[in-house]
Amino acid sequence: MLIAFNKPFGVLTQFTDPNGRPTLKDFIALPDVYAAGRLDFDSEGLLLLTDDGALVKRLSDPRCKTEKTYLAQVEGSPNGDALGRLRAGITLNDGPARALKAELIGADPAWLWPRTPPIRMRLAIPTHWLTLSLTEGRNRQVRRMTAHVRLPTLRLIRTQIGAIELSGLAPGSWREINYHELN
Repeated sequence: MLIAFNKPFGVLTQFTDPNGRPTLKDFIALPDVYAAGRLDFDSEGLLLLTDDGALVKRLSDPRCKTEKTYLAQVEGSPNGDALGRLRAGITLNDGPARALKAELIGADPAWLWPRTPPIRMRLAIPTHWLTLSLTEGRNRQVRRMTAHVRLPTLRLIRTQIGAIELSGLAPGSWREINYHELN
């Protein structure tokens, strides 16, 4: 079984929490499925879950080079230099990091849902949306990369893992995926 889930902001990517925070069990009542990778508590978007251990490894192991695409709302005005540095590669505390793709997109995506709670906005500092693609997913990597080029991430949404896209999936909802969609 393979499931695509649109993880809302403020949900843990696990099925239990001793502190009582929202978890996957609040949305998915299927036995024996596990997250293939993770998505931070304060990030949103596509999360794949499966009962296939080999598939979990294939999707989450950086050596398998599964491409993951993110939509990041950043504080500040991205320029060609910052985007070029993200694509060329930068050095974070835990080693080099490089975006396969880092592009500025023109406006708020039409399909985007409002976040609850809303992001903090500062009237004197503009925000812009970037799309970034990576083949690894170290802890808070996109946020650390954008901060490194002086573009702090305010909102982060994973929109694609391999060939599987988030499109049409409302926050908190899920759908079963046919394995052939992975290719």
